[in-house]
Amino acid sequence: MGGMDEVERGREIERLYRRAFAEYGAVALWSMAPVAHPTPGAALAITSALRTYGSMDGRRLAEKIERLCHAVT
Repeated sequence: MGGMDEVERGREIERLYRRAFAEYGAVALWSMAPVAHPTPGAALAITSALRTYGSMDGRRLAEKIERLCHAVT
């Protein structure tokens, strides 16, 4: 994501990860437990469930997480 350094990217991944559990935990992520310090891999692990069981907004959130996790700095 343009202009983001590695630390900023990590913080944004963590923010979106926590948002995903706050907004979609009961609907899409009920079978998963959030980790204290999510890595890009942990964040990517929830995107499939967000796409499948989340609303259209859940899908968009999954796409944001994926873009951040795959961003090359």
